[in-house]
Amino acid sequence: MTPPDIRPTARPWGAGRLAPYPSTVRRPHATVTHSGPASARRALVTRLEEAGVLVTPGWRAAVGGVPRELFLEPGVFLPEGGGRWRPVVGGAADPEEWVRVAYSDASLTTQLDGRVTADQVDGAVTGSPTSSSTTPVTVVGMLESLEVSEGHQVLEIGTGTGYSAGLMCHRLGVDHVTTVEVDPAVWARADAALEAAGFSTWTVCGDGLLGHPRRAPYDRTIATCAVRRIPYAWIRQTRPGGLVLATVGGDWQYGTGLAKVTVGEDGSAEGRIVGRSSFMQARSQVPAPVAGDLSARTAYADSERAAEVPPVLLEEWMPAFLAQLAAPGAQFVRATARDGSRLLHLFDPERESFAAFAPDGDGWTVRQGGPVALWDGIERALTAWRDAGSPDITAVRLRVTARSHTYWIDGSPALRWEHRLA
Repeated sequence: MTPPDIRPTARPWGAGRLAPYPSTVRRPHATVTHSGPASARRALVTRLEEAGVLVTPGWRAAVGGVPRELFLEPGVFLPEGGGRWRPVVGGAADPEEWVRVAYSDASLTTQLDGRVTADQVDGAVTGSPTSSSTTPVTVVGMLESLEVSEGHQVLEIGTGTGYSAGLMCHRLGVDHVTTVEVDPAVWARADAALEAAGFSTWTVCGDGLLGHPRRAPYDRTIATCAVRRIPYAWIRQTRPGGLVLATVGGDWQYGTGLAKVTVGEDGSAEGRIVGRSSFMQARSQVPAPVAGDLSARTAYADSERAAEVPPVLLEEWMPAFLAQLAAPGAQFVRATARDGSRLLHLFDPERESFAAFAPDGDGWTVRQGGPVALWDGIERALTAWRDAGSPDITAVRLRVTARSHTYWIDGSPALRWEHRLA
């Protein structure tokens, strides 16, 4: 089969896309207009309680006491469709609209393209989200999962707007929170917001993948960015018996899971995936997008056959998670041929390997090239997963050591992956 002249289409998963609500959590009711921020905070507490997310008195007091609107200055971008964003500037916005936006059950984009904020533009603009205030249900759900107690020291990776750090300061005290942000401008805004809210805590501008050894050890480490794997620096800086909570998997912006691991006396950490989760990728791990004429990348195939598993399965959450375990360097790319037909691809630029899929009657044909047969490994994983009864992502366990990350599903020897660092 001669590869057609094709170019990639935009991925339907935006950079700030959030995980779907787990089946055990009720979606909060739509936000209504409130007379002021205090009333809006009380309503937010009620919605999160009704959703089954907010259960601990300490976090209930924090959500009711920390003004989210302070952490959204100078403003946010609201999606308008067609890839455009409408700026809403805090000081210039209608007060009721600003409160309504600030306490909505949504993730709010606060920066585009690594530099643009809402106060710098007039009218709708295009751009890619690079910083946001995550939806309250996600923030509070993670904080509840952190299982903090009085006196705990917490390390946060990815300060963002500073809102989650503010909640932790309210719950634990300012001397018990250390938060790290890689973007200097984002860090400066968060630091100012925390000060304005009365929280003079430990804010650090630096690479969060390195943690912050100066204030280690920590009892809890929480990441509000996605990582390909949990950096061992986080394990080393968390005391034995402590917890690390982070979104892991790959860089597809979906098909990722919230890992919760307990640090052991031997320096390893073990736990499981506790649910679906999706955050913006850690800045240093964002891959260069596969772009241009994809036919050049797929010109030389070493094999061609019928796919035993339909590749459209990769658009579902758990299969995408398994695919990124089986082929951790692969990127999933959707494209359209000149005749309008739909095409799917897997590319691993580092290993110069690809798998290209094309519709073939009721099925799909796969062409593979390069030293690694990407689809063979993924297909085996998906087949084993189906044969095991298609378990949920919460069945996945993981162990982290200085030399490797190991993922597995109990009772399924074929569903085990070890990603070695050395």
